[in-house]
Amino acid sequence: MKNKKVAIIGGGASGLLCAIFCAKGDVDVDIFEQNPKCAKKILASGNGRCNITNKNLSSNDYFSQNPHFADYALKEFGFSEFEKFCNSIGLLLDIKDDGRVYPLSNEAKSVASLLITHAKNLGVHFHIDTKITDVKKLLNDYDSVVVATGSEAATQLGGNRDGLEFAKEFGHNIIPTYPSLVQLHLNSKIAKKMSGAKIDGEVTLLVNNKKELTSSGDILFTDYGVSGFAILDISQKASMALMDSSNVTISINLLPKFDAQKLSNHIGKVAASTKQMTILDILTGLLPLKIAHGVLEDLNISASIHGDEIDIKLSKKIANQMLNWRFEVSDTHGFRHAEVSGGGVDTIEINPKTMESLKQKNLYFCGEVLDVVGRRGGYNFAFAWASGYLAARDITRV
Repeated sequence: MKNKKVAIIGGGASGLLCAIFCAKGDVDVDIFEQNPKCAKKILASGNGRCNITNKNLSSNDYFSQNPHFADYALKEFGFSEFEKFCNSIGLLLDIKDDGRVYPLSNEAKSVASLLITHAKNLGVHFHIDTKITDVKKLLNDYDSVVVATGSEAATQLGGNRDGLEFAKEFGHNIIPTYPSLVQLHLNSKIAKKMSGAKIDGEVTLLVNNKKELTSSGDILFTDYGVSGFAILDISQKASMALMDSSNVTISINLLPKFDAQKLSNHIGKVAASTKQMTILDILTGLLPLKIAHGVLEDLNISASIHGDEIDIKLSKKIANQMLNWRFEVSDTHGFRHAEVSGGGVDTIEINPKTMESLKQKNLYFCGEVLDVVGRRGGYNFAFAWASGYLAARDITRV
């Protein structure tokens, strides 16, 4: 009997894993990759370290118009199944205390290299520098077609809307897309002046003046606004709110270990004991110099006032600013700089157990092209692996 033939569009995480499991099931596999090499997003992920998955997976870590769509995939190909697969190709994992998982080598190159080598050893045919434009022709030439094209995120790595356009050809609804795990633009000249300054703090997202989410971690001021892990963690909700034309602001707590009373007392005490020190000197003992300047400039307080001019009222004013510094968010830093994209092919029209289109037999969608986006911490890769596996399992069934 002639082997089934499958065409996989996209040689990223979901496409490569799908190809491997299809080839293991005696299916002839052709991967079509538009870039000169596969796995470009894997190679770039985690600053070249590749946060490959997370040990603690649930649909609560994902955002979608259809919130429980990922449940079945994560149950069928969760962390233990993925770890077993990695062991089978010689890819050992390093599991961190917070559940994040990296390759033991600490190099994304290991992940990309082993996946590609293993696929080639199983007979998968790679067609690189090959951009597919006609999915209907592929469906005529192959028994199954898998769309694993990714999203618009990281356009410099080849991110695009191709998969969404393919889905539209078959009548699929597309949930509007937006950048996620992305830096934010601020409507602030002072933020620009603080460019390059970094602090470990806490950020609260406010949408129409209502608190939505708080995240801790590093915050980096930039020419356009803010970056850092704490910012990426709130960016999904911020991006969605901006898309809805809501009023989006952030409150930055520069010193989460202090409360307003304790911080105000500290400023007053230092000012009283060393009257020759300026307010800038006092703040420089607490904050990076650029940020200390920014706090004072935003409050219109001279950096050169001395300790004997600092009263309780002024101490409180400065303390409150440092613990609740408001900035208006004007935009995200865009798809080019986003790690992932929200929105995508509406999952109501996809079989959650097989990833097959409910509108076109033998057409599958997996990975980031679907309206499933995860939090930072390996969750997006986890869904890519799981959805690629489900598509392969269905394609290889007799």
